[in-house]
Amino acid sequence: MTPHAETGPVQLALRGVTKRFRGASGPVTALDSVDLDVGHGEFICLVGPSGCGKSTLLNLVAGLDEADEGSILLDGEPVRTPGRDRMVMFQQDALFPWLNVLENVLFGLRLKPNLRDAERVEVARHYLDIVGLADKELARPHELSGGMRQRVALARALAPNPRVLLMDEPFSALDALTRDLLYGDIQRIFTQRKKTILLVTHNIREAVCLGDRVVLLSPNPGKIRQVFDIRLPRPRRINHPDLAELAGEVTSALASHLGGHEAAI
Repeated sequence: MTPHAETGPVQLALRGVTKRFRGASGPVTALDSVDLDVGHGEFICLVGPSGCGKSTLLNLVAGLDEADEGSILLDGEPVRTPGRDRMVMFQQDALFPWLNVLENVLFGLRLKPNLRDAERVEVARHYLDIVGLADKELARPHELSGGMRQRVALARALAPNPRVLLMDEPFSALDALTRDLLYGDIQRIFTQRKKTILLVTHNIREAVCLGDRVVLLSPNPGKIRQVFDIRLPRPRRINHPDLAELAGEVTSALASHLGGHEAAI
């Protein structure tokens, strides 16, 4: 499975990745022999119903869990443990309520060695500016909206300059208007920084809006069933007719892999 034609060489390679968990009636295969190549600077969106292994795959790439079979290589080196070269942005912002915005971003920079304190502050302020929160650095998380808190979480994840940004449904708890604004922010940052991104989502329109490729997974066991190249120009608007049409095609394809049960998506 080759990376998108417009990206660089393969940065992240999954080869025969299988993961099993212990279930009440025996082992459950969450992922079965998954192969995936992700190019440098490519935005990959993983979609599928609950139980198809999306978050499991993300956790394996993050080094939060280990595969039972197969290998995961980042720039040719095996991934076995968490590392500052892979930062995770979760569904909940996970900010520290006792720290202000600047301090929360600085906490992420503790993973970045060989920086003086003044340099850490400079980097943190740079990323707060990128996410549009330069004027909120002294605010506490409880003083911010949900969208603003996710922007802080994004700045904290980007500040150590990871090779890969992993995003686990970071927009699902937000209202539609806030999500739309964040889609614009993410596209702008992605275009400027060309960061390699893996995003897990249940929202197919969201995946088509953001991704270079949309990877469809289905469960029992979790496998990649189909991959869509998304060649719509950026910036993309989630309600644009072309995007909606392509999202419909992806939805239909996934439903067919699920035996026509679109309600399960």
